Amino acid sequence: MPAALPPFAVSPQEAGHTLAKVLRSRLGGPSWADVRKLIAARRVKVGDAVCSDDARRLKEGEVVVLLEHPKPLPKAAHPDRLPVRHLDEHVVVVEKPAGVNTVRHPAELEWSEQRRELDPTLEDLTQWVVAKQLGRPARDLPRLRIVHRLDKETSGLVVFARSVLAERELGLQFRKHTVVRRYLAVVPGYLSPRTIRSRLVPDRGDGRRGSTPHPTQGKEAVTHVAVEERLPGYTVLSCRLETGRTHQIRIHLAEAGHPVCGDKVYVKKRDGTMFDDASGAPRLALHATELGFAHPASGAGLHWAMPLPGDLARFVDGLRNRPA
Repeated sequence: MPAALPPFAVSPQEAGHTLAKVLRSRLGGPSWADVRKLIAARRVKVGDAVCSDDARRLKEGEVVVLLEHPKPLPKAAHPDRLPVRHLDEHVVVVEKPAGVNTVRHPAELEWSEQRRELDPTLEDLTQWVVAKQLGRPARDLPRLRIVHRLDKETSGLVVFARSVLAERELGLQFRKHTVVRRYLAVVPGYLSPRTIRSRLVPDRGDGRRGSTPHPTQGKEAVTHVAVEERLPGYTVLSCRLETGRTHQIRIHLAEAGHPVCGDKVYVKKRDGTMFDDASGAPRLALHATELGFAHPASGAGLHWAMPLPGDLARFVDGLRNRPA
């Protein structure tokens, strides 16, 4: 089996086939067992995420990358390291580490518990830590219900609903934009305080999710931006979401000319040129620092704050000490 394979986009002929089949063909026909071992060893990325499911059906245009070395799970991807900020019969609030998907890809929903343990999501980790705290098997607990999510490389506060009532009531609060969601983002240059409003579409015309000038297309997205701290050549921004569209903050800041440091997706300008990231960010410099909502059963106001985790705190401290 070759030690390396250039990244490739899934062709129309390969679309719909499993990752194992496509990879085996691209590698020149090694044994099925060898290909499955390669995938199970976390050496294959589909898009931005490692894929350990050899039966994953690929879509046309998805980019597959064979890594030189296995990509380890984040150290925080363990239930004993997952901080739980609140737990009751209706909701659980946790601190999400970077590098972990909030929920599982649809193609992986039928995975066994043993297989999930090899590549856990935040949903898995949360259910396991809840089971441990309650002293009950995870399989006997009500399933967690998703009401919002964070990107894989974003850290911060996440709430899961644990009851039908909580799912309904929290969903209503999110739709009414009454949930407090504030993020910290580090960007190059200086962006003055403002409210960014646009309509987001899956393809703004260059293959990227983004804003459209057409008032009848897309979904309204509103981000309130304030300055948290000015650094030499960079700014720590406080971004409060009024709406919660996919990648909203990343898109709005990139389109304003100040992409989030460490972003590898929203770095292409409309004219085709790329933003140059010289920040040295360890990962996407975006963190969900504040979360607040009314309890779905009691109506009591609940609120949590989470400071920057160690990797981003060290990154910001390094920027502070850079020469102006």
